[in-house]
Amino acid sequence: MTITQLQYVLAVAEHKNFTLAAEKCFVTQPTLSMQIQKIEEELGIQIFDRTKKPIQLTEIGLKIVNQSKNIVNEANRIQDIVDQQKGFIGGEFRLGIIPTVMPTLLPMFLNNFIKKYPKVNLIIEELNTDEIIVKLKNGHLDAAIAATPLEEEKIKEIVLFYEPFVAYIPEGHSVFDKKEIEVSDLNLDEILLLQDGHCFRDGILNLCKNNPGNSDKFNFHIESGSFETLIKLADEGLGTTLLPYLHTLDLKEKDKSKLRQFKDPKPAREVSLIYPKNELKIHIIDALRNVISGVVRGAIAFQDIQIISPIQKK
Repeated sequence: MTITQLQYVLAVAEHKNFTLAAEKCFVTQPTLSMQIQKIEEELGIQIFDRTKKPIQLTEIGLKIVNQSKNIVNEANRIQDIVDQQKGFIGGEFRLGIIPTVMPTLLPMFLNNFIKKYPKVNLIIEELNTDEIIVKLKNGHLDAAIAATPLEEEKIKEIVLFYEPFVAYIPEGHSVFDKKEIEVSDLNLDEILLLQDGHCFRDGILNLCKNNPGNSDKFNFHIESGSFETLIKLADEGLGTTLLPYLHTLDLKEKDKSKLRQFKDPKPAREVSLIYPKNELKIHIIDALRNVISGVVRGAIAFQDIQIISPIQKK
């Protein structure tokens, strides 16, 4: 069997469709099917149950796919070993970034990175944490920037910075006149949240888990994918919201007057560069870490903080 044949097996296992897998592999469907059939004949087993829709792995097929992932990933890293030995920093590098980090952090470091490392072909995707974990495990990402700790056994985390939560309190609110607030000042039912799937939302839920509030205060429920929407709703007197610190730097001055820092230790999220433990593109990962740390160091200087987990607590 060949590496190419194993790649075809992995494509069908992922997409559960021979035609779609062939498109993703840039070959014809008959070619892909023939190569997979050759492996099955060589091994004397069926990898896929073709009688089911969508196509399913057989019991032995699942074991073969898991082993194929290891073989293909290691084969793909031979060039990485050579590049690392030569000190060459270049080639394709696939980076995922969570939505609540992408708009603030990416503009801070991207221009510096591509100027310093012009031979790196950086491919960036905005993905939520669950999508990132799946793609890292499947070899579809080389690294990602996400809130941590994630407690994933096969994923390594390198902390980039700690970003405090900042409260956005509209005028007329009961704690508006406070210079600093405490978590106990927050009412979870008043807090306008990002939609489900955002780890920043889960961090807020973990932070405020002991402050259930009064669910009868408002006769609506809204979750948005945009901090800007939440800020506008708060300005209409429809609640409060929490923002990551870097997001507050670009607010208008009239909006900054509504920001309230927490008393020490400030609740904060840990933002890390994460990657599979068997990743060999460490030279590019180190380059990313150094560039990001350099630009963020001047923007965030908080010391006394309390890390809030991004993992949703049951």
